[in-house]
Amino acid sequence: MFKVNRKIEYALIALKHMHQKHPGELSTAKEISKIYKTPFDATSRVMQLMAQKGLLKSEQGAHGGYQILKDLSKISFLDLVEIIEGSIHMVNCLYEDESHCDLTPTCNIISPITWLNERLKDFYKNLSIRELLETPGGNKPSTVDYQQQFLV
Repeated sequence: MFKVNRKIEYALIALKHMHQKHPGELSTAKEISKIYKTPFDATSRVMQLMAQKGLLKSEQGAHGGYQILKDLSKISFLDLVEIIEGSIHMVNCLYEDESHCDLTPTCNIISPITWLNERLKDFYKNLSIRELLETPGGNKPSTVDYQQQFLV
């Protein structure tokens, strides 16, 4: 149904890698793509986007690379998604500039879908990147943990 796209995955992989390094150590897109088998071009591009938006610091040169500039507990998942993808919308009728849906004039679910979109954005806004990257139990929360935290 809803999927985190590859660019967001590559950004999270890069951030987790850099988060686990010693402070001040630089990481390159080449290093990250080699270790985690991600495509270099896509990994490099998301790291450039994060640097342009001030999440990462970029150092040029033979010994250059990237390092995390901001506190990941103060960066939300929504912030990251908007850095990489821009504003998020579940359906075509929710684009801010204009509707991209032919059904808009007769649609009877715009209100509930708008409400659902806002709830998801609130969830993403309240989930910090640090919290996401430091999920207990390895890298994958259990279904029970998820249900207890979010569905109850």
